[in-house]
Amino acid sequence: MERLYRKLEEYSRSDYYPFHMPGHKRNPVSVRGEFPLERDITEIEGFDNLHHPEDLLLEAQQNVAKLYGTRESFYSVNGSTAALLAAISAAVQRNGQILVARNCHKAVYHAIYLRNLKPAYIYPQMDSEWWINGGIFPDKVERCLAENPEIQAVLITSPTYDGVVSDVKEIAEIAHKYGVPLIVDEAHGAHFHFSNYFPASAAELGADLVIQSFHKTLPAMTQTAVLHNCSDRVDSRLLRRFMGIYQTSSPSYILMASIDACMDTMAAEGKQMFRDFTRILEQTRKRLSVCKYIRLVDPVKGKNGVFDYDRSKLVFSTRASLLSGSDLYHILLDRYHIQMEMESENYALAIAAVGDREEGFERLCQAIEELDQEQADLIKAGIPAEENKKLDTRSMHFVLTQMMSMADAMEAPTEKCPLEESIGRISAEFAYLYPPGIPLITPGEQITGQFIRNMRIYMDKGLYLQGLEDYTNKTILVVEQQPQSTKEQDEEIHG
Repeated sequence: MERLYRKLEEYSRSDYYPFHMPGHKRNPVSVRGEFPLERDITEIEGFDNLHHPEDLLLEAQQNVAKLYGTRESFYSVNGSTAALLAAISAAVQRNGQILVARNCHKAVYHAIYLRNLKPAYIYPQMDSEWWINGGIFPDKVERCLAENPEIQAVLITSPTYDGVVSDVKEIAEIAHKYGVPLIVDEAHGAHFHFSNYFPASAAELGADLVIQSFHKTLPAMTQTAVLHNCSDRVDSRLLRRFMGIYQTSSPSYILMASIDACMDTMAAEGKQMFRDFTRILEQTRKRLSVCKYIRLVDPVKGKNGVFDYDRSKLVFSTRASLLSGSDLYHILLDRYHIQMEMESENYALAIAAVGDREEGFERLCQAIEELDQEQADLIKAGIPAEENKKLDTRSMHFVLTQMMSMADAMEAPTEKCPLEESIGRISAEFAYLYPPGIPLITPGEQITGQFIRNMRIYMDKGLYLQGLEDYTNKTILVVEQQPQSTKEQDEEIHG
């Protein structure tokens, strides 16, 4: 069987001269720095075309589907973002309604904007012990579908950025009972399929469309992802159409070769690689579970909507310590040269993956153990914690009122408004913590005092806020207020 990555390696050693794109012409002298130019090609003879695959790339995508046991799988070199945009666009008609878990990635909201969809939101349960999002309760999904018969699809994120897995099987059965497909953003769960140590993949539990980022948890390059079509509830022709729209017309063969090589590695060596990885991972979790102040998060299954948990997510809670999550993140970076994935107010997140080395786990364990002992000494000495404003569980999932559609708000005349003076106004832009890119507010929602309070707390904690046009986060774009009509003015004056 011919593999894309091997053919690309062979071609890079051949004497074919490139009178075609890209402009570096596979000549290292033309470019500063070291890049794999000899393998960077375009759609040339013998290498197929991702947007009209007939042989090499068609077979490569079929290999993914065969390995994961799905009906068909599509390469995405624009990451899970393009796959999410395509999945939503194919599953929900323009101007249609979709049921969305509010803790979804910003790409989901961009699809809602682009297709002018009407979102109905379902909120995950809050885990107040660990201060992370729990799962989505199936009965809430059923209630929303019963109350909103116009909904055309359900979309949830499982696992979450922190590793929480919802009951996908039951949610899928409920969605199908109401005649709609279930889309699962499983960007952080591409590794599930390869070891029973991890939860089952949504692709095996009845989900219709499943999006996975290979680059997040498998040995593949950044931007590599797949969209799995697992049933016949969404038209394959529409999936192909929208994957063609949302992906570049010049897909990188290096990235596609990375997907191909990853699948070849997993098929040949994946079982042993994951046996070795999960053995070290479990040893690491057991070792770190005894720390009392920098605590390794381990959500209880069956509580807060947690159906299962991805133990490759090493989430370190600082709630029992004198540190914030941001403090821990920066100490690990500055003192130990350990770059974590994410910081939050109350925790820092490390993502473990099959590419990790034993040396890396050892360094992480030693660092956390040292910091845990430091915290024990400080607390024993009576060092007081700083008095800081804190979020409470009620504020984490406060519901904002949707006053306008996302598209209408983003395309309406806008004006800048000082954040503190914006209460009651309609937001014309997103605000979210990145990572993980979950919106705190979306265009069309009414700004509340609680939203502003949370924004200030996040900024005080040094967390990374994105979305606002004003990078200082002092102002927010709001929909321009319209002058009252004569009738409204008359009613106000005369009652």
